[in-house]
Amino acid sequence: MSRFEIKMPKLGESITEGTIVSWSVQVGDVIKEDDVLFEVNTAKVSAEIPSPVAGKIVEILFQEGDTVAVGTVVAVVDMGGDDEVSESPAGTAESAKVAAADNVASDASAAARELPEAQAAKSEDERWYSPVVLQLAREARILQEELDKIPGTGYQGRLSKKDIKRYIIRKQNGGAGVAVAKPDVTPAPKVSAAAAPKPVSAASPAQGTSASVASRPSSATATSSAEGIEVKEMDRVRRMIADHMVMSKHTSPHVTTLVEVDMTKLVKWREKNKEAFLKREGVKLTYMPAITEATAKALVAYPQVNVSVEGYNILFKKHINVGIAVSQNDGNLIVPVVRDADRLNLSGLAIAIDGLAAKARVNKLTPDDIAGGTFTITNFGTFKSLFGTPIINQPQVAILGVGVIEKKPAVMETPEGDVIAIRHKMYLSLSYDHRVVDGSLGGNFLYFIKNYLENWNE
Repeated sequence: MSRFEIKMPKLGESITEGTIVSWSVQVGDVIKEDDVLFEVNTAKVSAEIPSPVAGKIVEILFQEGDTVAVGTVVAVVDMGGDDEVSESPAGTAESAKVAAADNVASDASAAARELPEAQAAKSEDERWYSPVVLQLAREARILQEELDKIPGTGYQGRLSKKDIKRYIIRKQNGGAGVAVAKPDVTPAPKVSAAAAPKPVSAASPAQGTSASVASRPSSATATSSAEGIEVKEMDRVRRMIADHMVMSKHTSPHVTTLVEVDMTKLVKWREKNKEAFLKREGVKLTYMPAITEATAKALVAYPQVNVSVEGYNILFKKHINVGIAVSQNDGNLIVPVVRDADRLNLSGLAIAIDGLAAKARVNKLTPDDIAGGTFTITNFGTFKSLFGTPIINQPQVAILGVGVIEKKPAVMETPEGDVIAIRHKMYLSLSYDHRVVDGSLGGNFLYFIKNYLENWNE
């Protein structure tokens, strides 16, 4: 017997563990190479893990919902010459037809028994779907309203790939056995302090910042015994964000520096060129590519900011990979990374940022899209905020906060004397790790960005 061990993969920089959301196989199943084995959820992404080998599943060592360290064996595949694997093509095809017919009949007859046991779907705002589920739903022309009503049998009631496939088969066979989830009218249990979940260890170095991680299923809501108070448990991702933010504050002595930037030249340039840019490049021209360009050039000029700290060692990064925080519909944030940002011109930065943001909002980012960041930009201006004091995205040593652009009266120096004029102003805030970035370096770095934007050159 030739046995192959399936291990928990590392899905991103600094990821040390993953939660098994659902299994797509069972012990005894015969699989082909690249067949999906299970879905895993980390602090950064959710991904379906394919099998690198063909064979028969002989052991599954963890259950759905278990959190497993990277590198741990989660299943074992027998690669030996099993009869089911070595069947002739004709025999395999015939068996597949018989099995498919049996499955359809079995599904239709067992629908009334199986589906009501599935956990009821959560509200549309809370429920999360994997990219595979959404793709299958689109191909079957299942609308969002219908999708939200399909019961899920996965971890925390999630709609799994098996659930959506079974639903589609029943629907295609005249709707026999098709059921939708009914609202759960059973009162939610009360949550006591003893039953509250323990926080994830702050030692877990899952990447995060005031911008972090992709969306995940929300936890159940429970009513408190105190009148007028509703207790809602944090979902796993929110707990990891909370723990990581606390860890970052404990790790790095934060200092925040602010400057006000006159964006008038850049604002006028954008107004003049945005329509032509959209026609030429196919993406909207925002201020973020210009800010990213200024930041990348500042990191070239001040490489001491493009570092990380390991004990008493400073690690200088050879690549300038700028993470851009993107807000998602569920309130979480994720930080896709523009790689080698210093080597891209304005058009390249605009296309890269637009593409990553679009993928982030529909949860299509890959582990490579969010790995390897050396500096982060978070845009408070999106929410009309003047400025903020962001928390450093470990293991980086600085993060830039961008405020909203507003018209303000400002004193301008002219040959005839000082005058008051209306200018477009914006605040930039730089939070940095005082272990390796002092006030002089932080101030000069921030002033470089300010000067670059104020003297914008087409």
